[in-house]
Amino acid sequence: MILSTGRQSRFKSSQSTLRGGTTQNASHVRGAPEQPRPRNPPSYRQIFRLFWDSLKNLVGLARSDALREAYRTNPEEVIAALVGLIAITAIFGYAIVLIFTYFYAEQFTRFPEPIAQALRRALYYSNYAPDPQRALKYYQKALDLCNEMNLDPFSDEVMGIRIQIAAWLEKLESYENAAKTLEALLADCRRWVQVMEKEVKEGTAPKTLLDPQNLDEVTETLWGKRTRILAKSVAISVKLADLYSDEHMREDELAHERLVWAVETGLGELRRRTAEGLKKGEGVWMSSEELGGALEALGHSYEAKSQFHLALPLFFRALQLCKEPCHIAVLMNNIATSFAQHPLLAIGDAPVDGLMEQPKEAATAAEQRASYLAAARRWASNANQHATEPQGDKRTAECDEACAVSLANLGDIASLTGDLTRARRMFEQAIAMSKKIGFEAGITQAEGGLRALSQSGPVAVAA
Repeated sequence: MILSTGRQSRFKSSQSTLRGGTTQNASHVRGAPEQPRPRNPPSYRQIFRLFWDSLKNLVGLARSDALREAYRTNPEEVIAALVGLIAITAIFGYAIVLIFTYFYAEQFTRFPEPIAQALRRALYYSNYAPDPQRALKYYQKALDLCNEMNLDPFSDEVMGIRIQIAAWLEKLESYENAAKTLEALLADCRRWVQVMEKEVKEGTAPKTLLDPQNLDEVTETLWGKRTRILAKSVAISVKLADLYSDEHMREDELAHERLVWAVETGLGELRRRTAEGLKKGEGVWMSSEELGGALEALGHSYEAKSQFHLALPLFFRALQLCKEPCHIAVLMNNIATSFAQHPLLAIGDAPVDGLMEQPKEAATAAEQRASYLAAARRWASNANQHATEPQGDKRTAECDEACAVSLANLGDIASLTGDLTRARRMFEQAIAMSKKIGFEAGITQAEGGLRALSQSGPVAVAA
């Protein structure tokens, strides 16, 4: 089996931050275990008053006659006691700063105070005094207040509450409920986009928001809002694919569907903008890193289904978008892997046939196979070169691992072509480098290749 390196997802998601969703009811999350009910979190005023009283007591103690008398009698013990008290006071003060920074941070002040208070309590019962029932109660209260106060359900702030709930549920290992929460948000976002596009087509969309005369007069145009919600939808869909593919769920078909939708939507929006041009206030679309990460994830999904001919175009497109030197080597390894395990199809049926150095007329199965293996060897060599080049700050652990994987892949490819001497040399180099950097996957792959050489000659490629 050729080792496909680096299934690191490069898609940046706002999964764990309060940045955006609708007021979808979260009450479907049930069954959290009952726990002893902790006290309510102290208010900032209570904490400050306690700290101030402690500080005044410390100052009063320092001025007392009893302390001066004790100092004359046992100066060392008094000094040690004062140092201890000062240290405790300093730690207490630092804790207050941390609490204030966390619970009164900008992520809360963007909300009206009643909503911010509910969110502070939700996070308190999520992280500081874990109580799932009470945390859920306050998350739900925050969403209900958003409804009552007429906050835009598709603002980043409100959508972020729902995303935070999903992240919290995932942390509790309630994967199914986390997925349900994100699915509900995704459905709402897609519905909004569909309604907006229908209104634009029918000419019923508000012209002041669709095509404002002065962009400074509006916070966000309809096209700008569409961009934001559609990009959020793609991010949620990729996150759902990650959840569904988790070992605790193993919903591989659902994961694949979400990735297909994310990639088709991302590329489709690029094509629309190219054909129609930018609308007023539409703003930029997904970054190269975000879109490349979605393409790469879908490529790995096709790999898992042994559909290497479908994975290849996705890796190629992700490579075109990639700007990180070390990750370029990772993608090249993935391309080499897919070529080495490419199925034999009729000429013209494989998406990459146009890139192959073989005649368009019918080729034998052996000629086809040799062509795919030659391409795999070229891409593995390219991966090795690109993984070796970055130095200094540009070189990361990803480069070292990609280099080790490329050596193991070159060993597998040499074995498949019958060059057993070269295969053994590549495997030994891969083992040496993997041990040097502590890369267990590389060691396992290369040692497996060496065992296959010793036992039965060339290694077999998994179907």
